[in-house]
Amino acid sequence: MRGLFVTGTDTGVGKTIVSAALLAAMTAEGEPVRAHKPAVTGLDEKLDDMEAGAWPADHELLAAVSGMAPADVAPLRYGPAVSPHLAAVLTGQRVDPAELLAAARAAGGKGTLVLEGVGGLLTPLAQDFTVCDLAAALDLPLLIAARPGLGTINHTLLTIRAARDAGLEVRSVVLTPWPEQPSALERSNRETIARTGDLDVEVLGRVHGPNPAELTQAGASLPWRSWLGGRSGA
Repeated sequence: MRGLFVTGTDTGVGKTIVSAALLAAMTAEGEPVRAHKPAVTGLDEKLDDMEAGAWPADHELLAAVSGMAPADVAPLRYGPAVSPHLAAVLTGQRVDPAELLAAARAAGGKGTLVLEGVGGLLTPLAQDFTVCDLAAALDLPLLIAARPGLGTINHTLLTIRAARDAGLEVRSVVLTPWPEQPSALERSNRETIARTGDLDVEVLGRVHGPNPAELTQAGASLPWRSWLGGRSGA
């Protein structure tokens, strides 16, 4: 399977923007792509946000840049803004890890896969089955989206450690949104994560909206070809 698994240090750290930018840039270069997100939650709140002109739901944005139907991007979609395993309980459903894995593998068989995780690496997708478990089963190289500001060193290094303890290869950390004029703190955070984590730390500037051209330009700034083609970091 050819692709990248995009996780994050937490929820709301830019995983979807990184994933959408990658998909847009790959598509612009003629790369056949597929987007996948095993589960989306919080759709009840997102409906209210959309009325205020906010970004679309994650699976809708990924679908738009990859030329897919939103339902094909995310097989599980829930209204409550909670972790997937709890969302399933609240809606009277059960998440089957085998079905999650099968859906991800099926998506990866039709092009270069960009798979966006849910929450952080240890977020439970089902009872006793985490995002990390899914990533390990798929054996895709990992990208970690993280905030550039205060607190990101600890969150990011813990995520790197958890990933490596699970046998995952971390290709890079992507700090986003990276300001045009980063502060001394932000520059130091990038250098410290790179040195302590022994890996490359890339940055992605702020993307102001779900505009395909802006997403393509943002994604083109990332070394996705080398991420797909070779190993990096320890």
